[in-house]
Amino acid sequence: MNEFWIWFSTGVEHILSLSGYDHILFVTLLVFTYCFNKWGKLLLLISAFTIGHSISLALSVTNQIQLPQILVEFLIGLSILITSVHHLVNFNKPEQKKSVFLLFIVVFFGLIHGLGFSYLLKSMLGKEDSVFFPLLFFNLGLEAGQLVIVLAVIGFSMLLAFVFKCPYKLYKFILICIIGLVSLKITIERFLELF
Repeated sequence: MNEFWIWFSTGVEHILSLSGYDHILFVTLLVFTYCFNKWGKLLLLISAFTIGHSISLALSVTNQIQLPQILVEFLIGLSILITSVHHLVNFNKPEQKKSVFLLFIVVFFGLIHGLGFSYLLKSMLGKEDSVFFPLLFFNLGLEAGQLVIVLAVIGFSMLLAFVFKCPYKLYKFILICIIGLVSLKITIERFLELF
């Protein structure tokens, strides 16, 4: 039980840490893809992200795939920027027209984010013989943290809409713009660090 809690809590802390705010921004954008009454589609999108980052996390921890951390961090910033732009370009389009391309990029960007998650896990594993359980427990912690982000965004959105009567589309548009500007800043900063 102690081993489970160590790896699980590390996964939760990693995704919810303000120093890793880029993952929080990306998951927030995923929540804004569909209205809350389309929770099934939202669940599919979150699952696609989970599948993507679970695959690359496992491949990276087992040294099947390796990319320089600075490149991965740049790609994470770029994934948030591209998703923000996608949301803004398609802001007034019907939801069904968004789904196919977005599902593809979410899986692809999940692969990139999984590589980002792997650096912490690999540094903690050291020379452990078996990585299966630490990887599983860490990933479950990531998923629990991701669920906290999803519920927090939905809860905050409902509070603004129902208590403060803030128009949801306006709030969504403003937040997507803010996330887009933040992701542009981190993408440029991380791009410059590549050289």
